[in-house]
Amino acid sequence: MSKDDSPGQSSLYEAFKARFTCPHEYGELLAHDAVRALYPGKHITAVSDNDAKLFAYANAGHATASLVQDASDFLALRDYTAPALRLEGGDGKLSDKIRFGLYKYEHHGVILDVVRAQWYIDYAYSRREKIHFILSPRESIDEQSHCAQVDALITAAGRWTAQLHDEVYVFDQSYWAKDKSLWAAVQASSWDDVILDPAMKANIIKDVEGFFDSRSIYEQYNVPWKRGLILHGTPGCGKTISIKALMNSLQGRDVVSLYVKTLKNCQGEEYSIRTIFEKARKMAPCMLIFEDLDSLVNDRIRSYFLNEVDGMERNDGILMIGSTNHLARLDPGISKRPSRFDRKYHYKLPAENERMAYCNYWRNKLEKTSDIEFHDDIAAIFAQLTDGFSFAYLKELFVQTLLTIVGGRADADDEDDTHSDGAELSGQGKDPAKEHKKPSRQLAEVSIPDHLQDNTLMRILQKQVKVLWREMDNTSGDEKVGKQESSDEDEDEDADGCCSGHRAVKSGQAT
Repeated sequence: MSKDDSPGQSSLYEAFKARFTCPHEYGELLAHDAVRALYPGKHITAVSDNDAKLFAYANAGHATASLVQDASDFLALRDYTAPALRLEGGDGKLSDKIRFGLYKYEHHGVILDVVRAQWYIDYAYSRREKIHFILSPRESIDEQSHCAQVDALITAAGRWTAQLHDEVYVFDQSYWAKDKSLWAAVQASSWDDVILDPAMKANIIKDVEGFFDSRSIYEQYNVPWKRGLILHGTPGCGKTISIKALMNSLQGRDVVSLYVKTLKNCQGEEYSIRTIFEKARKMAPCMLIFEDLDSLVNDRIRSYFLNEVDGMERNDGILMIGSTNHLARLDPGISKRPSRFDRKYHYKLPAENERMAYCNYWRNKLEKTSDIEFHDDIAAIFAQLTDGFSFAYLKELFVQTLLTIVGGRADADDEDDTHSDGAELSGQGKDPAKEHKKPSRQLAEVSIPDHLQDNTLMRILQKQVKVLWREMDNTSGDEKVGKQESSDEDEDEDADGCCSGHRAVKSGQAT
């Protein structure tokens, strides 16, 4: 190649730079210029949909928004939404997703033109910018270039946007989001559905509601208005349903519930903790919920978590609820230190009277919806048969029993006995590690009265008790571990009661 044929260094560099670089696009500025060019005689006020959801506000009935139906002035995607649940059936529904368009927006008798616009700012994560451009006559503008009618609309819609509307705040993957499904689940929970020792239930309700009623008392004695409770104990014994009942009962008091799912995110768990408590301080009075607290707060972030709980910043109006199946795994700085989590409630396996109450709870439910013969004497026998069952297993017992009856299998042979014999004959399905462990707890032997021998419900309940008992872990080794952990937890509670001046709650009783 001759010297004349080789491209100059500058031209090659410029060509390469021109091909692989471009000016940064500022989408909001480009959109603003486009609207200004279309409506040169109007004043334009731009507001983010994150701050004021004008169209959700209108859909809720507080305003009206009508799209100007001119094919050249809007872009809409025809959208199909399948039924939320396949079991519900149906054809789904069609709707229009407006990417940009002009609306006639009426609020409190004032009609304004609003240009709705959105565009992608991150294609990889499908993130879109949503901006509303509100048009107003130039003569309505004050000295600071603001329109009073527009500001009134933004204020009203912004206040509405900041509120919860049949939603619960849930923290997951580094940010807070409003969750309607959790709110719906909470509505179905009440203290009537929670079977606990009456004294323990009353103490929990009094502790929580009393905290939110006592702001003036805390201020009178110059004590920080904050509190923390720990619900701990055996899995399946009512901790989660108690939390849901609390969330439901506090709605009438205008107390917001904030539910933390996980601290994990790409920005680090410290970022999550900081974001969580910033939100709680803004939303107070609120109940901040950490389920499985021992799993959420590990050793690496424990110090950071404790600084947010009990550091320099004020946490007035925040009631923290932490739950754990293993109190001994919590750091003493969390479980024993005063002014952090002040009181602990121990959820143990239900006692006989609680198992009887749970049986009667199901009896009341079935009286309204079925023709199953539920004899008065079944509850007492049920309570004796199910010694060692958690509430989760008691629920499963009733579900399986009802499915057996409804499915027409009430007269079938005892599958549990057949299955057990088959396993012994074949030698298959056994765990060699458990062959040398004999169950330390035996299934209760209860005499069934003659008048219940032919009762279908009683017979199937008795059969299903045997099936579930075999699924439960009743080996002596595990039971010793459980006893040791329970003992350690009780000692922790006693120590906490002495050190902090708060009474511990054990065995479902307030001591």
